[in-house]
Amino acid sequence: MRYAFWNNKGGTGKTSLAFQSICQYAAKNPGMKILAIDACPQANLSELFLGGLTGRGGNTLLQRHGLVPRCSLGGYFQLRLPSPYNVPVFNPRDFITQPSVFNPNIPSNIDLVCGDPMLELQSNATNTLANNQIPGTDTWVAVIDWINDFLLPLGNTYDAIFFDCNPSFSVYTQIALASAERLVLPVMADDSSRRAVQNALSLVYGLRLPSPIYATFAFHTKLLAAGRVLPKVHLIVKNRITQYMGPASAYRAVLGEIDTNIEDLLLSNPSHFTFATAHDGMVEIRDFQTTGVVAHAKGCPIFRLKAGKQEIGGHRVDVKEDYRLNCRNAINDLVAKLV
Repeated sequence: MRYAFWNNKGGTGKTSLAFQSICQYAAKNPGMKILAIDACPQANLSELFLGGLTGRGGNTLLQRHGLVPRCSLGGYFQLRLPSPYNVPVFNPRDFITQPSVFNPNIPSNIDLVCGDPMLELQSNATNTLANNQIPGTDTWVAVIDWINDFLLPLGNTYDAIFFDCNPSFSVYTQIALASAERLVLPVMADDSSRRAVQNALSLVYGLRLPSPIYATFAFHTKLLAAGRVLPKVHLIVKNRITQYMGPASAYRAVLGEIDTNIEDLLLSNPSHFTFATAHDGMVEIRDFQTTGVVAHAKGCPIFRLKAGKQEIGGHRVDVKEDYRLNCRNAINDLVAKLV
């Protein structure tokens, strides 16, 4: 199965949730091979996998970028730019990293295609190539299939593939989403997140477009016309809910409005979802607080994080065991729905 963590609104905790969920999923399924693809030019997921702040994950990422070929998604896209419509001869392993080699906190059954700021530099060229007019060639589909082309020679190597997508709808995000089967949409308990869910579904499925003219050029129109299948919404993650009290009453109205919107869409467009009721497709994640800060500074899954006094960046912090267990259990709830 292929899962994409995405929302076109930033700040929803998408990368943090992706990191913790992928690690937990891999630990719960040690006999499975997992591939994480960091499709975000910020490459924060890659830094976490490669060691975080204290493990110099950023330095390791730069080293991966310095290899020839460049060991990242941007390196693979660089290979494709001169050959956008025909798949060149290549070895996908040249672009794959095993993060546990650099960060012992990471389960050894996870592989990683690193993110790369070069994706942003490549986006204009990639978008131009996708919109060229060449008789007999569907240039948009050829470009949108770049990640599918990458995965094809890997065959059945991986049992599950996870994408961490940029909070945008840039061409590299579309390439990732076109390769995914299921969407995980993190949201916050604020009104901008309510609108973001509507915007995300509009971008992917063409729902509630302001004018029919947009449908001609829309992602869903072009993907379906090419005989491709749209990814389905599999999970909506209500992130950073109050630690002990559940959803705070001040946010309850917004969260309830998101539920109502999803219920309406389930009635009008059930084929876009893998679940039948909003309750079945939602999970609540409490705020990780200090536990999350320490875990991500160390590039460490919460289930492997030790409680107690720890030093981060010259500061002593205290990871409380009850907080850590709450965080671990919340991620367990999320991972249990990745089936």
